Amino acid sequence: MKKISILGSTGSIGVQSLDVARMHKFDIRALAANSSTAVLEKQAREFNPAKVCIFNKEYYNDLRLRLADTDITILTGMDGLCEIAADSDTDIVLNSVVGMVGLLPTLTAINAGNDVALANKETLVAGGNLVMNAAKTKNVNIYPVDSEHSAIFQCLQGNSMNRINKIILTASGGPFFSKKKEELSDVTVEQALNHPNWSMGNKITIDSATLMNKGLEFIEAKWLFDLEPDQIEIIVHRQSVLHSAVEFEDFSVIGQMGFPDMRIPIQYALMYPERTACPTKRLSLTDFAKLTFEKPDYETFDCLSACIGAVKAGGAYPCIANAANEEAVRMFLDRKISFLRIGELVTQAVSHFDYTELTCYEDVIDIDKKAREYVISNVTKGDEAAVCK
Repeated sequence: MKKISILGSTGSIGVQSLDVARMHKFDIRALAANSSTAVLEKQAREFNPAKVCIFNKEYYNDLRLRLADTDITILTGMDGLCEIAADSDTDIVLNSVVGMVGLLPTLTAINAGNDVALANKETLVAGGNLVMNAAKTKNVNIYPVDSEHSAIFQCLQGNSMNRINKIILTASGGPFFSKKKEELSDVTVEQALNHPNWSMGNKITIDSATLMNKGLEFIEAKWLFDLEPDQIEIIVHRQSVLHSAVEFEDFSVIGQMGFPDMRIPIQYALMYPERTACPTKRLSLTDFAKLTFEKPDYETFDCLSACIGAVKAGGAYPCIANAANEEAVRMFLDRKISFLRIGELVTQAVSHFDYTELTCYEDVIDIDKKAREYVISNVTKGDEAAVCK
């Protein structure tokens, strides 16, 4: 029985991971969440982990009181996340926290020799070189949880000796597919959170609406599969049935398909290489009638363009793009900037900074902070007035 620790257990990926754990009777070693003490308490009572962590220290006492009648160790803060990540009694750490907070626990898990099921994009976007070098040094496996990267990983099984021409990353296109910039000037938070296919957290859903999510996945794919940016193609596939594909040297294309349900890639990451029953629906192609594929609109969705430019430029630029986006999305959700300002701020941040290399975790944190400060300093009272008009 695999022993699994889940960072971000109360979020969308975490909850679906526990669906898989429930079906296959995994031994849940530890659970961690940001602030949802009621949900975390319920999970802890069901799965009886040795440890739980509430990242936001303001909620520590609440969780401690809720679980006072148990023998579960209560942790908090980054130290708590890293203690779980480094636990020697864990077979695999599933990292599904949102944002830059996920980078240090990933590095900690790797340095402790624990395999990682990775659903935290920022880990590879901000610190791809550091993470992949550490994993290689420690002989640790990183299993992708994103549906697109899982699809590519699955397509590569049995093909390790065959040369890749390119990979094809599919994108749903989000709620504003086919819209032009002039049509997006008055987009509301509620409209941006209305995703056509997937149920995700607020930040990731906004990233899908701006296509930033696909830009981050572009950067992730470069690191996960050791590719050049020119070997990665993005196509818009509205039905989210073909999750991604690989073109080999002979121009044969192998793709992975399935019902759009994150429990399939989650289970594959946690149980690799085994395939067994999954708590999801079967795919019926006739239910979809047709599948469509189109090119993305790089001009309208400039977050995507900014990410591709950042990874081609290398160095700290992907980290800058990610940090700028996190800050801009936060302000959009707080109704302080408009939807289109997200892409503008990310693009401006990437253009603002000089080239620099990232040689350690502290370098990443430093440039992340500077990029956030740059975005905040470029938001004016006029931005908020425009939102409120």
